[in-house]
Amino acid sequence: MTALIVGQVLSWVVIVALVVALLALARQVGVLHMRVAPAGALQTSGGPAVGGKAPAVPARTLEGKDVIVGGPAKNVSLRLLMFVSATCPLCKGLIPAARSFAKDERVELTFVGDDTVDAQQGMIAAQGLEDYRFINGPEVGQAFEVGKLPYAVLLDAEGVILSKGLVNSREHLESLVVAHELGIATVQDYISGLKKAVAA
Repeated sequence: MTALIVGQVLSWVVIVALVVALLALARQVGVLHMRVAPAGALQTSGGPAVGGKAPAVPARTLEGKDVIVGGPAKNVSLRLLMFVSATCPLCKGLIPAARSFAKDERVELTFVGDDTVDAQQGMIAAQGLEDYRFINGPEVGQAFEVGKLPYAVLLDAEGVILSKGLVNSREHLESLVVAHELGIATVQDYISGLKKAVAA
């Protein structure tokens, strides 16, 4: 009987210790979450600046239709240019997230690439991009000075660059809209401002 009581007491002591440890761990996770800065699209140097007018670049879709990329657009509040490549595994992985993001945020999505027509058409078929405008050629990438992929540029109806940067996740795409709503160039600028405010 004594052994049973001792065993029961020890069990309760272990349970209480586990609960205390779990609460301590939860607190540490919360502290870590507060210290880790939110990830955002990484803006590179060069190219048209955020807040400035995007270049209006004559281009051609894969179907052979002449279009102007950039500049004012009718009946469209936000436009997202996604620079991708058929030879970029990261781009292929991001395309479904870009489609979902554009649908949820009601953003007009245009893909821009610079590969062979066969390679781009293969990617379009594999990714189900038949309903999206796809620009193929170096002109747009050169005008925006895109050096690495995948890269995204968010434009408004007047052709003003709201935000831009390297992206590799849906969170990065969402950070473009967040940066625009906060009135900053990038999420990193916002974090830097917070750090300076705390330091002051």
